[in-house]
Amino acid sequence: MDIIKHYFPEANEHQLSQFNQLETLLREWNSKINVISRKDTEAIAVHHILHALGIAKVVQFPAGSAVLDVGTGGGLPGLPLAILFPEVKFHLIDSIGKKIHVVQSIAEALHLSNVKATHIRAEQVPEKYDFIVSRAVTRLAAFHPWIRTSYKKDPAPNHGLYYLKGGDLTEEIAESGLVTQVFELKNYFTEEFFETKKVVFVPVTH
Repeated sequence: MDIIKHYFPEANEHQLSQFNQLETLLREWNSKINVISRKDTEAIAVHHILHALGIAKVVQFPAGSAVLDVGTGGGLPGLPLAILFPEVKFHLIDSIGKKIHVVQSIAEALHLSNVKATHIRAEQVPEKYDFIVSRAVTRLAAFHPWIRTSYKKDPAPNHGLYYLKGGDLTEEIAESGLVTQVFELKNYFTEEFFETKKVVFVPVTH
């Protein structure tokens, strides 16, 4: 996990150990249930854990805040973020039950008491959150209506959706009609993988 230490020098030894364990557990689970692309199993640290932490380069979740991770799959981006922000409450959801089982098992193994994982669709979640995160679940125009009403009232300026996406998003953002701010991850990470990867921020509008 030298790569995490390099980009996140603030991570302590316990957190680095958790990141190490996370990589091992994702690899183990992936051999049983396809939670990440099979061709990526040798690049979990960069393509999955570091990619998830790209969100932490553009926003710092304050202690006590609540984050919803929609379509978490094998726990991404929620689990890496929960390790980095132990004082923040994370709710990881997915519509596929067996993936949530994986997430619950990993969170338990890592002793992540700030993580809750639920088998539910985004539109059915009753709670409200300060931030929502997700990784390339679908096009923004389809995704945003699912979570539009999931925010707490009176949000702070940087509250909203932080969506990990790749490629040219010009058409997709235009189609969504949303006000967005796009952060290029190549400005934070030098690995070639991040050349076209972005974090799209959609602020809360009430």
